[in-house]
Amino acid sequence: MFLYQELKKRAESNSPIKVGLIGAGKFGSMFLSQVPTTTGLEVVAIADLNPKQAKQNCRNIGWSSVQVNSTVFFEDAASMMEVCDIEVIVEATGDPLAGTKHALLAIDQGIHIIMVNVEADVLAGAALSKKSSEAGVVYSMAYGDQPALTTELVEWARSCGFNVVAAGKGTKYLPQYHSSTPDTVWHYYGLNEEEAAKAGMNSRMFNSFLDGTKSALEMAAVSNSCLLSPPSSGLLFPPAGMDDLAHVLRPESEGGVLEKKGMVEVVSSLERDGRSVFKDLRWGVYVVIEAPNDYAASCFKQYGMNTDTTGQYSAMYKPFHLIGLELNISILAAALMNKATGTTLGFVGDVIATAKVNLSIGQELDGEGGFTVWGKLYPAEISYKFDGLPIGLANKVKLKKSVKIGEPIKWSDVEWDANCPVVKLRRKMIPHNF
Repeated sequence: MFLYQELKKRAESNSPIKVGLIGAGKFGSMFLSQVPTTTGLEVVAIADLNPKQAKQNCRNIGWSSVQVNSTVFFEDAASMMEVCDIEVIVEATGDPLAGTKHALLAIDQGIHIIMVNVEADVLAGAALSKKSSEAGVVYSMAYGDQPALTTELVEWARSCGFNVVAAGKGTKYLPQYHSSTPDTVWHYYGLNEEEAAKAGMNSRMFNSFLDGTKSALEMAAVSNSCLLSPPSSGLLFPPAGMDDLAHVLRPESEGGVLEKKGMVEVVSSLERDGRSVFKDLRWGVYVVIEAPNDYAASCFKQYGMNTDTTGQYSAMYKPFHLIGLELNISILAAALMNKATGTTLGFVGDVIATAKVNLSIGQELDGEGGFTVWGKLYPAEISYKFDGLPIGLANKVKLKKSVKIGEPIKWSDVEWDANCPVVKLRRKMIPHNF
C-alpha cells in the first residue's frame, strides 16, 4: 500500500497521525512499543480502567518520561474522545459491550476505529460497519491479528483471479479443550499457576484461546469480512501442517474435510493423539486456492507450490503473526488511505454460547474463557433461526431454563436486558451481505 512515504509526508509537515488507545493490555502495549520508532504517528491519549497501570505499562515497554508525560491518560474512553483531538481510535479492551459502545462513540464523532476487539466485532460488526460507512469513517480489523492477516491472503488470492477454497488459521487444539476452565487451563499449557502469574498471563484470556472460543470468534470475523461460509456444525479443527493444507482443506467429495468450497476452518497443531503435527501452523494463517485452469495448475508445479495430489489445489500461508507490533498498518491505512485492513461485509458467521457443563435454572453465565460456556461457530442463518445467544452477551446473565452440556444457549434461556443499547443493536441484526 506504500504507506511509509505518505507517513513521511505527515511527519515533514508536522501533522502526525493522532491516535487514541482504549485498553493498554498486552495487545495495546505491543502497539505502544512501536510508537517511539514510528515517525509521523503520535499517541495523544490512552484510556484504561486503571490509568496508573497503563502509565506504568508505557514505562515498562520503553517509553521515555517525556513521552509518558506528554500523553493524556483517562479512565473513561468517552471523556478521551470528547476532550482530545484524535484521528484514529484503537479499541483493544476485549470487552464486547464496552467495545461496541466505544465504536459507536467514535463513529458518531467522525473518528476512524481500529477494532482489535474481535469479541465486539463478531457481536455487532455488521451494524457497526454499516454505521461507519454511512458516517464516512473507516471501521477496520486490526492488522497483526490473525483475522486481518487471513483476510489479506483472501484478498490477494481473489485479486489474482484464484477461487478461494478455504481460509483460516492454526491453533493448538484437542477435543477435550472445550471443557477447559480457568482452573485447568495451565495444565494444558504445561505451566503451573505460579509460572503463569509471574509471566502476567490471564487465566480467562488464555482459556478462551484454548477452549475454542477465540478460534470461533476469529473465524466468524473472517467469514463476515470475506463472505466465506462457516461449517454448519462448528469448526472441525483438522490436524494439518503447512505441507498438508491443500490436501486436507478441500471438499469431502475430493478427499478433504470441507462441506463445500469457500469456507473458513482452523487447523490444529496437534494430532488427535497429542502428537505434534509436522510443520504446524499454530501461529500462522493460510488460504487454499484452486487453479482456474490447467495452465495455472502447471505453474503451481513449476514454481514449487505445495499442492494436493491432483495438482489443482494449493495453499499460501504466513507462519506467524505479531499482533500489536504490526498494528500500525491498520492505523496508517485508515488515516492515510481511508482504507480498512479488512472490514465486515455481512452477517455470515456467528458465535453462540455453548454449555461446558450441565447448567441449572438460576445459574449465572460467566462469558468467554470462563467455567460455564464456550463459543461455537455457526452460520448466522442457523444461529438466527434457533435464536442462539451470542457469546459476547453470555456474561452476568441468569438462566431461566436448564441447559445440558454441549447444547447451545438461546435468548429465551436467559434473563436479558431489553433496554441495553448493545442488546437492541444486536437484536436488529439479521443474516445478510452488504
